[in-house]
Amino acid sequence: MLNGMYTDRERCVRAVRSKDARFDGWFFTAVLTTGIYCRPSCPVVAPKPENMVFHASAAACQQAGFRACKRCRPDTSPGSPEWNRRADLVARAMRLIADGVVDREGVPGLAGRLGYSTRQVERQLLAELGAGPLALARAQRAQTARLLVESTQLPMVDVAFAAGFASVRTFNDTVREVFALSPTELRARVPKRNDATAGALRTVPPHTLPPHAPPPHTPTPRTQPPGTTTTPAALTVTTATPAASVVTSTPAPATLDLRLPFRAPLNPDNLFGHLAATAVPGVEEWRDGTYRRTLRLPYGHGIVGLAPRPDHIACRLTLSDLRDLTVAISRCRRMLDLDADPVAVDEQLRTDPLLAPLVDKAPGRRVPRTVDEAEFAVRAVLGQQVSTAAARTHAARLVTAHGDAVDDPEGGLTHLFPTPEALAGVDPGSLAMPRTRRTTFTSLVEQLADGRLRLGLESDWEEARARLLALPGFGPWTVDVIAMRALGDPDAFLPTDLGVRRAAQQLGLPSTPAALTARAAAWRPWRAYAVQYLWATDSHPINFLPA
Repeated sequence: MLNGMYTDRERCVRAVRSKDARFDGWFFTAVLTTGIYCRPSCPVVAPKPENMVFHASAAACQQAGFRACKRCRPDTSPGSPEWNRRADLVARAMRLIADGVVDREGVPGLAGRLGYSTRQVERQLLAELGAGPLALARAQRAQTARLLVESTQLPMVDVAFAAGFASVRTFNDTVREVFALSPTELRARVPKRNDATAGALRTVPPHTLPPHAPPPHTPTPRTQPPGTTTTPAALTVTTATPAASVVTSTPAPATLDLRLPFRAPLNPDNLFGHLAATAVPGVEEWRDGTYRRTLRLPYGHGIVGLAPRPDHIACRLTLSDLRDLTVAISRCRRMLDLDADPVAVDEQLRTDPLLAPLVDKAPGRRVPRTVDEAEFAVRAVLGQQVSTAAARTHAARLVTAHGDAVDDPEGGLTHLFPTPEALAGVDPGSLAMPRTRRTTFTSLVEQLADGRLRLGLESDWEEARARLLALPGFGPWTVDVIAMRALGDPDAFLPTDLGVRRAAQQLGLPSTPAALTARAAAWRPWRAYAVQYLWATDSHPINFLPA
């Protein structure tokens, strides 16, 4: 178990000396003699052990006065898997901070969502991470700012507000303190492009997002976010601003091409296969080797395209408001389970001799999740006891009738998925489903709309499970599939699922729910990943990367 690894000095020193990239994001190495901090896999000669100090987060390093290494860019290392594995206060707080809650609502808003006082939240974060919520959010803003400074030609005032800073002065001071360079100096260090126009600010009519062709020459990309955040580096950006516009605190729409790193190995087959096979027309699509979908975001909306590559996920992100950049990236990473530690997962599952061949055949399977927890819960109800095609049809009808329309010049996406508030007003008689399932649907959307049921990043997994089970028409399968894919519980298990039971029988595992649950106790806390390996024995389209 790597929780609190930064306190194990001997283990950290061994990881730094071996330059093991697996530990990037688990802890950070601050070097007393240079005043910089690095990721464990930094390629430079390892410092002497007596000159190393270890911290749990990039924010803690910055708060202690250390600057980010310009060679290994520790601010771009993968996020800690801990925050997606746990459901305690610190983990829920970290997920909310990555989603931009502190920037939008402040620390009181963060504490209110968690149901604790601000003092309790600050004390627990300081104890485990060495930094409070403001420092953690500040580190995230700094990385978003660096991304925009180095990858775009946006005016610095636009960069400042897009990154979440309240003023240009705070933006300038923070960038200087964290990177030991001014924003202008950061931009000047980026190699000049051969294509003089690529990444430049373009003037187009208001509220339009023109199709964007990749530039013929692409600089070596940066990679990913700080250990406590999820903001990777962009390659190119095209922005849309009104002609002769006046710079304001509302950033312009933009399209960015990003690289989302992950911990290897990553098997994309079931991950993208599941998302593509269950795609809701108008909201999601598979086009030219890319999974695309619309995003409902705090300041506006977005469209994302995600495609698997050998060492990263190619991400093309169009935003109506650049202030949603960090949130959009965080949600995409969460949907693709990119901060998981596949080595730890697969090692545990290999201890079962009947599961081991499946893991060895295709290691690195991820759990396909969601960008919108309420949306997934609604879709889970629509999919009860019907085929995948029928579930997609039901969802598409709701989207057409009640979703918000969007423009997609690059594809066929047409709508945002309806909000619970919009669905709460649906006439149950208009739903083409049995009366009992109509009751299940209306009960769910009403509780989501009025806040009695919370499935967001702040939710307590066990409390959410109990509330779901209390709803009419919700059984263990529906609750656990929501826990697995919406709440993000890595230990959610589906012993009653037909595909799981059929695979278990073929492998010689117990096939009754009770006996299979008992056998699966040895797979904890990664039973959700075991489900992916069991499902993969079937020929269903969810298990194959689309052509």
